[in-house]
Amino acid sequence: MTSASGVPPLAAFVPLGERPFTRIRRVLARDPMAMVGVAIVVLVLVLALFGQWIAPYPEQGLGSPRPSLRGLAPGAEYLFGTDQLGRDVLSRIIMGARPALLISVFVVLLAMVIGIPLGAIAGYRGGWVDQVLMRVTEVFQSFPPLLLAMVTVAILGPSLVNAGIALAVSWWPWYARLVRAEAQSLRGRPFVEAARAIGVPTWRIIPRHILRNSLTPILVQATVDIGSVVLAAGALAFIGLGAQPPEPDWGLMVAEGRGLIFTQWWISTFPGLALFVTVLGFNLIGDSLRDIFDPRSVKR
Repeated sequence: MTSASGVPPLAAFVPLGERPFTRIRRVLARDPMAMVGVAIVVLVLVLALFGQWIAPYPEQGLGSPRPSLRGLAPGAEYLFGTDQLGRDVLSRIIMGARPALLISVFVVLLAMVIGIPLGAIAGYRGGWVDQVLMRVTEVFQSFPPLLLAMVTVAILGPSLVNAGIALAVSWWPWYARLVRAEAQSLRGRPFVEAARAIGVPTWRIIPRHILRNSLTPILVQATVDIGSVVLAAGALAFIGLGAQPPEPDWGLMVAEGRGLIFTQWWISTFPGLALFVTVLGFNLIGDSLRDIFDPRSVKR
């Protein structure tokens, strides 16, 4: 049985007679693209955690200019070249991994905090509660997410934190929809009806029976969304509504080099590749998580 979101409830995700770590190893061994995703995500995490020690010129990565080194092409000393202010592009890409991941995790967590409770209450209670909450959700979904984020940042003011808040405002309806569908599927299950029959209050049924059995699709969605938020935050920075100079933001770096793309192509190209690879890695991880938790999606 599947929910309205197309993702089976948790009961369908629990493989009988097989330990979770055994299944993870088996799925990864059969899916080389999943291994690629794991490698990319681990690399980005390492750069985010230890970037200040890995970057060859950390002070340039944080924005310190070197006018005498402006526009150097990629070479032995500066592998990715330097930008129009003489800063090492490689160091700025490495130092940009931390804010990219922090803003993405912040957005996804804030969107989950808002959307999951609303979706669970709407799906479990039904009736007028469901109608009111879903109409509010539809109002937010009626705007393109990036456009809604742009309007919110324009109101709050351009900064990395405000960009995160703006993206969370446009992201939470998807979690509300996902959890609502799972709650509608689970509220008629025998274990939920049994809990209601013995007098368990709603405020305990929702977290212990509804949300606990909705964790798998939420986890898969959150993993894919981290990559998507990296791209969206880069887009806001590109148009001047996200991170501000001299912050080492990949989208901002692409914007700074767009006018020099034909003469100093490396300034925009390498940060753009960093965005592409990071989004690809999280998408591959999301697909592999779906395979790991759904035994019917893997050929035995």
